[in-house]
Amino acid sequence: MTTKTTNILLVLNLLFLGGILIRQSAASQSFAMQSSAQSTTKDNEELMRMEQEDQSDRTPRAGKSFDWEAAGQRDDAQLARVKELYRQNKLQTGNDYFRAALILHHSSAPEDYLLAHELCVVALSKGKTNAQALDARGLAATSEDRFLMSIDCPQRFGTQYRVEDENAPVKHYKLYKTDSGVTDELRSLMNVPSLAGAKAREAEMGKYSRNGQK
Repeated sequence: MTTKTTNILLVLNLLFLGGILIRQSAASQSFAMQSSAQSTTKDNEELMRMEQEDQSDRTPRAGKSFDWEAAGQRDDAQLARVKELYRQNKLQTGNDYFRAALILHHSSAPEDYLLAHELCVVALSKGKTNAQALDARGLAATSEDRFLMSIDCPQRFGTQYRVEDENAPVKHYKLYKTDSGVTDELRSLMNVPSLAGAKAREAEMGKYSRNGQK
C-alpha cells in the first residue's frame, strides 16, 4: 500500500470518527436540554391539591370513622378530572404522572388500574427522588395487582385482599389468589412486602366491619 493511499485512509478514518463524536455531542446536548426543561417544569398545582385531598380522605381524624360515601363521591369527581388532564396532555412532570396514577388506582374499572400502572412507569422514567421512586414502584405493583384481580386473574405481588362476603355484617378479608412464580426479590425491588409478609398482614387484618372497626 502506498504512502498516499495510507494517508487517504487515515483522513477518511479521522472524518468518520469526527462525525461520530459530533453526533454524540449533539445527542448529549439534546438530552441535557431535555433534562433541563424537565427540571424547570413545575408540577401541576391542581394535581397536588387533589393528591392532598385524596390522602386526607383516607386518613380520618382520631376517633372518627372512615366516611366511605364522602370519599366515594370525591373519588368519582377526581377520577373524571384526572382523565381530562391526561387526555389534554396536562401531565408534565414525574410527580404529575405519579399523582394521577395514585388517584386512578382508587377506581373500580380495570382500564383505570391499567392506566395507573402505565403512568407509574412514566413517572419512574422521568426520574424521581429515592423516596418518590419507592412510592412509584409500590404503586406500579399495586395497580397491576388490582387490574389482574378486577379481571379475575391471579395477582402477581400479593398486595390485594378481597372480602369473602360483602353482605356479611363483619367482613373477612382474605389475600387474593397470588401468582407463585413471582419471587420475593422482585417484590422487594418493587417496594412491596414478601409473600410471607402479605400473609402475615392477612392474619393481622382479622375481621373488619365496613366502618373499619375490628
